[in-house]
Order: sequence, then structure tokens, then C-alpha cells
Amino acid sequence: MLKIDSTLTAKELLPAVEEVFELSAKKIDRLEHRWRPDAGAPVFTVKGKYTARGWTEWTQGFQFGSAILQFDATEDAAFLELGRTATVDRMASHVSHIGVHDHGFNNVSTYGNLLRLAQEGRIAPNPWERNFYELALKLSGAVQAARWTQLTPELGYVYSFNGPHSLFCDTIRSMRALAISHQLGHCLMGERDARISLLARMLQHAETTSRYNVYFGKGRDASDVRGRVAHESIFNLNDGSYRCPSTQQGYSPFSTWTRGQSWILCGYAEQLEFLASRPNEEFTQFGDKNKILSRFEETALAAADFWLDQTPTDGIPYWDTGAPGLSKLKHYLDRPADPFNAFEPVDSSAAVIAAQGLLRLGNYLRGKGQTKIGRTYYLAGLTIAKHLFAEPYLSKDAKHEGLILHSVYHRPNGWDYIPPGAKVPCGESSMWGDYHARELALILLREATGKPYYTFFRQP
Repeated sequence: MLKIDSTLTAKELLPAVEEVFELSAKKIDRLEHRWRPDAGAPVFTVKGKYTARGWTEWTQGFQFGSAILQFDATEDAAFLELGRTATVDRMASHVSHIGVHDHGFNNVSTYGNLLRLAQEGRIAPNPWERNFYELALKLSGAVQAARWTQLTPELGYVYSFNGPHSLFCDTIRSMRALAISHQLGHCLMGERDARISLLARMLQHAETTSRYNVYFGKGRDASDVRGRVAHESIFNLNDGSYRCPSTQQGYSPFSTWTRGQSWILCGYAEQLEFLASRPNEEFTQFGDKNKILSRFEETALAAADFWLDQTPTDGIPYWDTGAPGLSKLKHYLDRPADPFNAFEPVDSSAAVIAAQGLLRLGNYLRGKGQTKIGRTYYLAGLTIAKHLFAEPYLSKDAKHEGLILHSVYHRPNGWDYIPPGAKVPCGESSMWGDYHARELALILLREATGKPYYTFFRQP
């Protein structure tokens, strides 16, 4: 169970955050000078060096988005130029990519961050450049929304790269692409010029995910523990019926792959910020806005409470709550996670994603006047950040290209590197973990220094 440090503040973590960005600059430079674009997108490190892993190029946006975040934090224009140039040169294919559910990862991390900086006045005014970013984001949201399975008139989802029968829990994070496109006034055009609302598809996807991928402890089945998350839901497309939970990267459909759980926590918390910013009249055709917000809150709270209860005391989880080796780690929830244990790997990348979700959820609830409970989640996010931004998780080795250590990618496939003398993967980094660590650090940096809240949903 997470042991929350109730004395923490963002200002107290400022020295650690500054060190994160000092190290981050060196990591980005080192990778940039070594990486060949024809190698594909860097995914995770092996012996301290980033490598590609062909599946989909879902981490490309994190690579270039990291440079943009580095500029945001430090005002170093060289990183802005790197991120901006790479976005223009390398990201167009991701905008039109019809084969993946990853638009919220790739395109919001690049075009989205650049547009956000333009809206904040951090990039010199250039109407054509801003229009370019807006057009990319409008199209990305629409292309993502077109990858659609309609189950009933009220339910549907953006399907995973496994096919139309498959709903992944992590796709909730890609709903930010639909949200931004909608905010920019765009919609998806269908047959006979039918206008398809991106807000409607985002809401339907979120409800389908809540109903089938997230558990609420209401006796749905034998594994129905409140806040538990199934990585994948499988549907019979002949009649639209739900068939079973599944997983690609977790241990089993009946345990919780912790990175998938963190995507739920972060995705719903961020979407609450978006929905709260929209005018009430936009929700008339979908029902009462407050009921929609309550459903998102219910989902985010369930995921947050599970995280607080089912992670070690430092808030950094093992890769799956049902991983068989955990039975050999006696009382593992009553002490900090041990990335060097001999039985099961931890996943720091899940922790950085969840920490951001806890901060956003806490801030949202405090903004609603729910000060006490909001502060609990906010402090939980700070506590996890404190542990992540220090050894043994913060990578201070100048030769290691990763920023946050002890991330794992695909344990069932055996893709992750196990160093000599170890029995489980440890000591390596992932592109999504490093990117989200920079996002987490940027949230704290902005708060500690009195700068605007880090969000994509501020009105222009």
C-alpha cells in the first residue's frame, strides 16, 4: 500500500525536477547524435542503448515530443528546433495512419505540444505555423475516430491494432486526440457528408471502456475487484456482444497489468479536465453533463484507489498484480518495490503515468471543492514522483540513454533485457516512460515556479 508523504509540495521537489531536466538534456542529445532515422522508432534500452522493436511505431512521438518538453522546461531553443524539425520531417505519416490506435501518443506529443506552446505565446507568432499544427491535430483526431467499431447506438470504441473485435484499455489515452480535434472545431465526415461528432465518439469509447475494461466491485464476475483493469476486451462482431477479457502484455486476463491500469487512471483524469472545460450545451444530445462527469470520476477514482491499495509503499508497481513470482516476495506491498529482486520485474513507466493521473485527478477534485480527497490523490502523485526522481530509478549514468530506469515493455514475449547475474529484467528504460517522466516533471516545475498549468485543453 502506498505510504503517502503528507508534507510534500511541488516546491520541495523542485531541486529533483531541475536535476531531471539537467539529465534529460544529455540523454536527448546522446540519442539524437547516435540514432539513425531508418532504424525506426526507439522503443526501449538494451544495455543502456535505445533499440527499435517492430510492432508499430507508437513511440516516435515520444522521441520528438521529449525535445519539445525539454524546451518548455529550460527555454533551450536547440531542443525546440530539434522537436519542431523532426515533427515536420517525420510525423506526417502518423497523422494519416489508419492502422493504429496510438494517435494520442504520437501526434499530441508532437503537434499538440507545439500548438500548446504557440497558444501560450512561447513560440514566436507565425499564423501559418500555427495553422499547420492545428490542421495536423484536426486530421489526427478524425483519422483516429474513423478506426471505429459500433456495438449499439450508445456504445462503440476505437479498436486496437488487433482488429475490430479488440478494445485496449490504453486507447483511452488516445482520446486526447479526439478531444483536441473537437476543441479545434473539427468533426469526422462520413458517407453522404454525414457529420460525425468526435466528442460523441470519445464519450462512447470512454463508456465502453469503463463498462468492460474496468471493474467496480459489483459482482460482475469472480475477478471483479474495484479498480482492477483488463488490458483488452473481446467482442463478437456478429451481434456486438461482449465475450471475454484478454491481455497482450499482462500476465492474465484476470489480473491487472499495471501499465494498462495507469493508462486508465491518467486517461480518465485528463479527460475530466477536458470535459469540465466544455460548455454545457455541447452535452445536450448525450445527456446531462454532470452525469457524464460523474461516470468519468467513478472510473478514475476506482483506478486511483486500486493503485493506492495495490502498489508497494513507494507507489512503484510490479508489472502485473497477478504475476506468479509475487507469491515469493513476502509482504511485498508493505515495503518499497525492489527492482533487483529475483522473481518479478517492477515497471517504473507505469508509475510515471499513474503519478500524472493522480496529480490531475487531485487537482480536478480540489477545483470542485473536494479539498480533502483531492489533496490525498495529489499528495500520492507527489510521493511517487519523489521516489521516481531519485536513485535507483533516476538514471545518472552519462553512458545510459534512458532517463528513468527499471521499465519493462513486454514480459510475456520476453523482449526485455535481463542483465548478467539477474533473473528478471531491470536497469533499462522505455521511450514512453522517459517521455511521461518529463511530462510529470513539467507539471511540477510549472506549479513550483508559478507558471500556467500544463494542459492541452486551455482555450485559445
